[in-house]
Amino acid sequence: MTVRRLPDRFGPRALRRLTRELDRQPAPRRLLVQYVPHAFGWKAANVPFCLWLQSRRQDSIWVMFHEVAFPFDRHQSVSRNALALVNRAMASIVASSAERAFVSIPGWRQMVQSMIGNGKPVEWLPVPSSIPVVRNPTASASVRARYAGAQPLVGHFGTHGTAIRDMLDASIPPLVDASGCHVLLVGRRSDETQRELVARYPRLGGRVYGTGVLPDESVSLHVAACDLMLQPYPDGVSSRRTSAMVALSHGVPMVTTRGWLTEPLWEASGALEVVDAADPAGLATAAARLLESTARRDALGTRARALYLSRFDMLYSIRALRDADAESRHLTAVQA
Repeated sequence: MTVRRLPDRFGPRALRRLTRELDRQPAPRRLLVQYVPHAFGWKAANVPFCLWLQSRRQDSIWVMFHEVAFPFDRHQSVSRNALALVNRAMASIVASSAERAFVSIPGWRQMVQSMIGNGKPVEWLPVPSSIPVVRNPTASASVRARYAGAQPLVGHFGTHGTAIRDMLDASIPPLVDASGCHVLLVGRRSDETQRELVARYPRLGGRVYGTGVLPDESVSLHVAACDLMLQPYPDGVSSRRTSAMVALSHGVPMVTTRGWLTEPLWEASGALEVVDAADPAGLATAAARLLESTARRDALGTRARALYLSRFDMLYSIRALRDADAESRHLTAVQA
């Protein structure tokens, strides 16, 4: 594998360099594009990149849509709705350039199918955990002792964006009051969230902790130290949420939320506790109740790990891509 550093975040110089590098490779060429509109710079409005990709249609282009477009909302600003419009146009250009597309959640399949056209497959390809599991019970026990002592330890892993931070703000205080647990916030800006919570609710001092950014190995040890993970999402848990995948892959029981993006498999699996995204009090109640039952937590953790291995593990993604490649090669041979 060769990694190239681009000079200007998919700007004109980068696209010229990409063209030169790709044209040096022997045909046939397949491009697998990991698509998120804001990943290509230009404040999530890099239309030239999409047009460049369209110009490469002589290659076999596969696109993995991790996200499709910023959503429209009549309550948001004109500039945000303008971005949503541009993002839809970008996604349409990219999809129409693709030979095959994948989506991180089934809820986006219909939208992408309408853009890519009939006769081209759009498949669900869940996103695996980005944190490798580190099995070191001694180190995890040390983390637990440092933050919780003899008290239950509830974790949350993520980047602590505004919407999720608001949900934590509404659910953590009643959870701590009801259960006496300690809370460990892990990930980027988790230290900021901790400071804001303690400033707003002084009684949480010494009971809520934030680690800030940690190396992957340390993230794994901290997650494994927790009795359960509290993972609320405003649009509901879904297969694009890599932070939820971290809890599943570690076999740590999870309390999360259902929303408009939540797939039926989550509740059908019986592998996690799910409450409505609009019910932060219910989130706290469900977590406090789960802390009362070691047997229930153990059962959920076992099912969570099994669900991850059967549906979301990296090996599942690799197998799906290989199957798609074999199908594509077969069709090419038949058409020849």
